[in-house]
Amino acid sequence: MSTQTVLAPSGGDAGSLKLFIKKHLREYGMLLSLIAIMIFFQIMTNGTLLKPLNLTNLVLQNSYIIIMALGMLLVIVAGHIDLSVGSVVGFIGALAAVMMVQFKIHYIPTTLICLLVGGAIGAAQGYWVAFFKIPSFIVTLAGMLVFKGLSLALLAGQSVGPFPVEFQKLSSGFIPDVFGGASIHVTSLLLCVVVPAILIALNVRNRLNRQKHGVEQEPLVFFALKNLVLASVVGYLGFLMSSYKGLPNVLIIMFTLIALYAFVTMRTTIGRRIYAIGGNEKAAKLSGIATERVTFYTFINMGVLAALAGLIFAARLNTATPKAGVSFELDVIAACFIGGASASGGVGRVTGAVIGAFIMGVMNNGMSIMGVGIDWQQVIKGLVLLAAVFLDVYYKNKA
Repeated sequence: MSTQTVLAPSGGDAGSLKLFIKKHLREYGMLLSLIAIMIFFQIMTNGTLLKPLNLTNLVLQNSYIIIMALGMLLVIVAGHIDLSVGSVVGFIGALAAVMMVQFKIHYIPTTLICLLVGGAIGAAQGYWVAFFKIPSFIVTLAGMLVFKGLSLALLAGQSVGPFPVEFQKLSSGFIPDVFGGASIHVTSLLLCVVVPAILIALNVRNRLNRQKHGVEQEPLVFFALKNLVLASVVGYLGFLMSSYKGLPNVLIIMFTLIALYAFVTMRTTIGRRIYAIGGNEKAAKLSGIATERVTFYTFINMGVLAALAGLIFAARLNTATPKAGVSFELDVIAACFIGGASASGGVGRVTGAVIGAFIMGVMNNGMSIMGVGIDWQQVIKGLVLLAAVFLDVYYKNKA
């Protein structure tokens, strides 16, 4: 079941256009909010926010939050929650440190084992939620305590590091420039031109196919504007990053995952089933969907992504610490809700979760540059989250 609402293709019809804006106000509002927040902090920080170095740091600082938000979105859409992801991040980082630093195991088998352990953690928690119907809040709260304790036990209360240089490149490395540019990273710049062009071409082809089959869709003016903004923003940000060291490795991983999960949620049977379960689990079960199995899979997926985020975070710090991952679950959940996911399940988009994560990230980064204390940062983020959930309830009641 897709959350995308579409309208008749009469782009010149004022009534249709007004109805489209009304139905998509939350979706486009979040994107406009992100742009407005970036412009605000760009001005307030005297241009520091979008400097190539800070822009690269912004991506590195939020990559693991965005990766986990993809998994959390599916969990929330299915009508559940996972409070253990921050502790899983810390536990996987500790496990990787013990294997690579203390036992000298190569980073590739270590990475694979850690991802499998993450999947096993998700399976263990998902089993209780899906098949025993224990509320996910309780199960994952228990998981938060368990894996926080296991992290302390693995590390014996001490930080362990540094990691091998090859493993560090997972988070701190950059893609190579095959063209050997001197003042600018040519390969990165070309990717930031070619990728949006491919996405726009796919969007145009999809729109033509929908027109051919008489399927309703968004007005032409919104379609053209959306693709123009996509190309302009990606091209400009790509140019800025190319003038520094190019695109980070983690950005490529993050973009690949975003594209994959966008496809899964909008184009596959399993994606439609997740939305169906969140919308009405009893109706989904009566329609023949194995609701327990699908729920089980969403938690396994969340565990794997939390493990990947744990590896990326550990590689970025170049050490595993007992406090790693503290409060990450709050940022991840907030990103999903700010991005339009519904607390009651059945509603949410991958792009929305990514936008929500970047809103949180830009606010954190911008306020830090401005010298706002961590106390007031928490207050402001809490108010933003409350406002996002209020808007969700308001528009749902108004519909």
